[in-house]
Parts: sequence; C-alpha cells; structure tokens
Amino acid sequence: MLDSNWAQPPGDRNPRLFHDLMGAELLLLLPAFHGRVTFSGSFSNPTGKTNRMDRSGDVFSRGAFRASLLLLPSLLLFTACQGGGGDVVAEAPETEPRIVAIGDLHGDLNAARAALRLAGAIGSEDEWVGGDLTVVQTGDILDRGDDESEIMELFDRLKGEAAAAGGAVYVLSGNHELMNAYLDFRYVTEGGFAEFEGETEVDLSDSVMASLEPAHRSRAAAFRPGGSLARRVADQPLTLVLGETVFTHAGVLPQHVDLGLDRMNSDVRAWLLAQAPQPEWIRGDASPVWNRVYSGEPSVEACDTLELVLDRLGLERMVVGHTVQDAGVTAYCGGRLWCIDVGLAAHYGGRPEVLEIRGEAVKSLRSASTSY
Repeated sequence: MLDSNWAQPPGDRNPRLFHDLMGAELLLLLPAFHGRVTFSGSFSNPTGKTNRMDRSGDVFSRGAFRASLLLLPSLLLFTACQGGGGDVVAEAPETEPRIVAIGDLHGDLNAARAALRLAGAIGSEDEWVGGDLTVVQTGDILDRGDDESEIMELFDRLKGEAAAAGGAVYVLSGNHELMNAYLDFRYVTEGGFAEFEGETEVDLSDSVMASLEPAHRSRAAAFRPGGSLARRVADQPLTLVLGETVFTHAGVLPQHVDLGLDRMNSDVRAWLLAQAPQPEWIRGDASPVWNRVYSGEPSVEACDTLELVLDRLGLERMVVGHTVQDAGVTAYCGGRLWCIDVGLAAHYGGRPEVLEIRGEAVKSLRSASTSY
C-alpha cells in the first residue's frame, strides 16, 4: 500500500504535475528564474506579464520550465526532508478525523472490498474495523458488472456497523444510478438483468413495462421511481458536504449553487420515491452527474469556475468521480479539485486506490498490487 504525503508520487504520475506535487517548497526555488507561482495558478515575472497555468500547474515559459528542471533534484531532496507536498498536502495530527473517498465501482464486489480494505474500513470478514472513519463513495455502483446488489447490500450493512462504532458511510448517486431509474439499461450486463428476475412483481397492464424485453422487466420494476431499489437509491444524495470538502459524482457548477445543493438532493429524492416528476436538470452536459467540466483534464476556465463555486459555498475543495483518470487519483486546480475515478472495476482493469482527507492533509492511498 502506498502511504505517501505526496498527491502525485514522482515517477508514478504525469511529471507535468510538479507544482501540485511540490506546493510551497517550489516557491523557495522560483527566485532562481525571477518569478513566483501563486496558489491560483499563474506565473508572474518582473516584466508584469502573466502566463496562465493549465490544470496541472504547468508554467507556459520555456526558460522558466528549463530552470525548474535543473533545480528539480534539489527540490526533491528538500521535499523528502520536509516529508510533504506543501500547499496541496500537509501533515495532519493522528487525532484529526479521517475521511476516505472511493470512486466508481461499477458492479465489481472484489474492487469494492479491496477499496474498503485499503481505506482501513473493513477486515477479512468484511466487518467494519474503521472506528470513527468516514467513508464516502461517490456514485456509480451500478452497471458494467454483475455484483451490483451485493455491493449495495455491503454498503447498507456497513452504514449501521460504522454508525455503531462512531464512524459513517455515505453513498452518493451517480449518472448510472439515475440512468437505471429512467430505464436506460445500455450498460447493464446480462448478469445484472438475471439477478433481478422473479424478485419483483411485474404489472404487464402498465404499457411501459409491457414494452420492455421480458428479461428487463424485473429490473425495471425495481429501479423505476417508486420501486424497491429506487427507494433505496433515494437515500443517496447527489452532493455531500463534510468539513471543507464537497463530494459529488461529476461536479457542482454555478447553476447548481443557484438552485441549492439541498434542493437538488430533495428534488431527486422526491422523484425516485414517485412523489414528483423527474427534474429536468438531471440529464445533459450540465447535469451534476453527467458534466465533465472538471473531470476531463480541466482547463484554466474550468478551474476558474471551480474557484467561483467553492468560494460561493465557502469550501476548500471538491472531490469527483465519473471520468477514469489513467494516472490514478489526480489533483487539479492547485489542489482544490480531486478526481478519484481510477477505473477500479474489472471492466476497466484499474488497481485499488482511494483518497484520504485528514484535516488539511489530502493524499492518495494506492495498493501495490494490481489484483484483488
């Protein structure tokens, strides 16, 4: 298991992330090329010109970049002596409560168990051993794998065990949970249909149910609004704020802040309970479970939007899943955005990795093994 205070371990991530890696320590060396890097992500020099950074903290100045490379060995030595990554990652006392976030699981029970063990949440018998640990799973338990109901049952049981020990377990809804509620079954496996056959009574007088393939009807009855599993998903919020962090599946945009996070959660809950129509904003490129403004290598403009959202919410950072990060857990926008979908499920072939937040310290925990 990786237990590092670096957001992006050297040699294990894109080297363009050197600013997010080194943080405040980098400021000590930048005078060598007469400029400074600010937390907001810009490079300023005495000429008064400003070169914007991209999501990883790159400085678009060839001379400055070459100078930083020449100084990198000293920087690595200095950082190793300091034991941390500066403004993105800080040391935290052991007394600080731990929060561990887990990304998309997509029907892979073994991946779910591996992530929970890596987090220190469960033991060899899948029992809760995390004490006062808080676990947040950021959605997309459903689709692409055959173990969906087993994962849901595991998290449901752990919620009770964690609460009894002083901890907590939260599961958010992602786009794949809501797709199943509006009967979009494009990513359901044959096993995913088979495990629901015969478990839910199907009313064939309902024209919607009658129009579906027979093998799909039981699943549809369970997940459509008002169904047994839709009622379970209704307990899963779209967004969750803990301390200085907002967790969501795809990302909170300014229009979502305008609408209100609590209202979004309550509107989706009412729909899933068949008490209200489907909210129009849950679909489309601006949906909080569908947009890729932040998770698809965010631009300077995306980081500016993130800063606006976080400032309006009075928070420090956002944690999202939704888009697989080929390099693993990745920090963007000066450490204010963390993307944690690492392709855990067998469908993607990723290896276990989760995000730990302890006070101001944020780091990834990564298994040394690629197998479960």
